[in-house]
Amino acid sequence: MDLRVIIEQMETGEQDKALAVLQTFNKEMSQCFSFNREEGQERKRLGELVLSFLSRELQPSCLLACLETVRILTRDKQCLDPFISRSAMLTLAHYSGIAHLAAPSQGPLEDSKEVVVEMDGKEAVEDSSVMVKESSPPSENTDQEVIIEALKSICNILLHSLTAQVIAADLHFIDGIAERLKQCNHPTWNHEGDPASRPERNQLEATLCLCWPDPLVTARAGYEGFPPEELPQLSRQQTELAIEILKILFNITFDTNRRKVDEEEAVEYRYLGALLRHCLMSQADGEERTDEFHSHTVNLLGNLPLPCLDVLLLPKVEHGSIEYMGVNMDAVNMLLEFMEKKLDRGHKLKETLLPSLNLLTESSRIHRETRKFLRSKVLPPLRDVTNRPEVGSALRNKLVRLMTHIDTDVKDCAAEFLFVLCKESVSRFIKYTGYGNAAGLLAARGLLRGGRDSGIYSEDEDSETEEYREAKPHLSLVNYLWSITGPIGSNISQDLQSIGRINLITGVLEEEQPNPMEGMTDEQKEYEAMKLVNMFDRLSRTNLIQPMQLNSDGKMREMTAEDLNKLATNPLFQSQEPADPDSEDET
Repeated sequence: MDLRVIIEQMETGEQDKALAVLQTFNKEMSQCFSFNREEGQERKRLGELVLSFLSRELQPSCLLACLETVRILTRDKQCLDPFISRSAMLTLAHYSGIAHLAAPSQGPLEDSKEVVVEMDGKEAVEDSSVMVKESSPPSENTDQEVIIEALKSICNILLHSLTAQVIAADLHFIDGIAERLKQCNHPTWNHEGDPASRPERNQLEATLCLCWPDPLVTARAGYEGFPPEELPQLSRQQTELAIEILKILFNITFDTNRRKVDEEEAVEYRYLGALLRHCLMSQADGEERTDEFHSHTVNLLGNLPLPCLDVLLLPKVEHGSIEYMGVNMDAVNMLLEFMEKKLDRGHKLKETLLPSLNLLTESSRIHRETRKFLRSKVLPPLRDVTNRPEVGSALRNKLVRLMTHIDTDVKDCAAEFLFVLCKESVSRFIKYTGYGNAAGLLAARGLLRGGRDSGIYSEDEDSETEEYREAKPHLSLVNYLWSITGPIGSNISQDLQSIGRINLITGVLEEEQPNPMEGMTDEQKEYEAMKLVNMFDRLSRTNLIQPMQLNSDGKMREMTAEDLNKLATNPLFQSQEPADPDSEDET
């Protein structure tokens, strides 16, 4: 919308006209954080007009629209002039509820006037003193939405302006903020609940209007027994206040999962986990606001001690719930859908995807029911052995593609999630991802020779499909890496015998390739092997490549000249293969 049109309507002084144009402007600019410099003067003028409206008695809707406009305009640090006067700061402080709490004495106000004199001149001081008297609206504001908008505007101004910081200090804003924080313990802010819990948790409970029909199971007051999809949406005010509380709780608990908590703390965190489960299953007014609400919920869930995440599975299985092994999996399924949504968007994966992916990984590692449910969704029995693991639109295909992502954190997190779902079994991991995709994680853990990592997991039933059982190679991993020929097995169907077998490197069924050494004499084979060794030697001497070899511990090490000589004399030389503790019958 043209700023000149907005200014013309604002200059009439009529609230209805101002409300109409400001609501349109706020909607169009809600996600705008960079501004056109050519319209800088118009934005300054609009700021002056909005402040003049705020010095009057306004209808609630017009008041909120004006403060939303101020919040948007104060994002532009080049156009803050209208907002860094004493009168403007006092007006916003009044609406935020911190001005009357601070109650600065006359002394600091006089000192502040002297500062303004030095920067703006005598006329500015006189005008400012008059405006201060006029800018204090007669009625005290108690609307939480208005308070939040005013506080956000003050935050923007203080972030971008040193002058505003001086004025805020002189007006004792910090005292008003401290008094506001003390109100968390006031009966109007507090809520009856566990006396040992934190005020922030109580405030979240009160904001969402929750009750506790069962221990560690929440419900919306008045909607007990209703399934999540039938609950009314949270209002904008509820959602925004809940998001701010979640941010505070995140900062308070950011190191919780790195330290050991005692039994009393664990009880408190489990109560918080139950509240977060309700947040995860609730919807806000609009997809974007719901997504933001769920993002902050997932971030906070990631801070909780891992054993306390069992509260996600505690609610009873009701009609319409997702049941697995007799457990309610609604919350886990919601986390999985949230993670896939972030994955499909592909935007800033490190910031948006990793919190939910890490949460699912750690929850699967410690909770058997969660791991088995997620495995059934992400790694169902493998039937398609004709396409590479990274090809396709299934969630497994998407995650395997991430295993070769350019961002190391994203790549490692995706691989770790799939590895945990495979119970950290190397053979099973390779079956679902292919050795090529899995090599990075296996090399980092010293598992390139196969085996199992040190995780403790329960025994599962065999989930191999007939298709995979017939197509899988009857070779150990190390033998396969050294030789890709050999018998397939007598129990394979005639069709698969004619096609070939699964290539463990790519994880796909391939046509059997002819042996390139077929028909060669031993002397010819030795000649080709020496030729290959000499090529590697020349490339390594010029530092174009660094030949590597597997140690007996499964980790890679640089190959020496002695190693190359051994290969020259015995091309099929390999160290003794350790026993593979994996069993493909256990999955």
